[in-house]
Amino acid sequence: MRVLIFGATGMVGGGVLRECLLDPDVGAVVTVGRSAPGEQNSKLRNIIHANLFDLTALESELRGFDACFFCLGVSAVGMKEADYRRVTFDLTLAAARTLARLNPGMVFIYVSGQGTGRGSAMWSRVKRETEVALASLPFCAAYAFRPGVIVPLHGIRSKTGWYQALYDISAPLLPALQRMAPQFVTTTERVGRAMLAVAKSGWPAPVLENNDINRAGRVS
Repeated sequence: MRVLIFGATGMVGGGVLRECLLDPDVGAVVTVGRSAPGEQNSKLRNIIHANLFDLTALESELRGFDACFFCLGVSAVGMKEADYRRVTFDLTLAAARTLARLNPGMVFIYVSGQGTGRGSAMWSRVKRETEVALASLPFCAAYAFRPGVIVPLHGIRSKTGWYQALYDISAPLLPALQRMAPQFVTTTERVGRAMLAVAKSGWPAPVLENNDINRAGRVS
């Protein structure tokens, strides 16, 4: 399987990259981003590209992939809706439309968030619009992952300072919380394994809530 990852330098993307490199069914991993992750591996290649809104120059390098794990995202805290929409909706759809045209047999998995589509919060509305738009593209299949609290494992750290500080403070409690409330807590390892499992074997629904991610991540 050939896998494409957007956002591999972030916490979620870093966890997904780790699991892809460990999976014997994955023969090649290509990351696309404004910078490269620090990992070195014989099946890993990094494409550094400044303007992720326009992938025209990369089209010859973006063909022949079985799956794309789209892990790019920003926190909505302190952002105006127009700015948040540009990164969350516009950027995601710009990349996805190009990939759907180049790889009609691709499985596309988008990292959304728990609570998407519920209530009137700005971030929830924008993410739900993104999910709906992705579902309309001519991929083999498109899935939205809605993780809750994601615990970073294996030395992976969040690039958002207050996120990482929160994890550091609550780290002793998170394993117990994950056991007691799997509908709210997952790990970078589970998310990565779940993406691989869904890309290989599919899932009954196009949206995976946190509990579904944990279930899928256990069976991969």
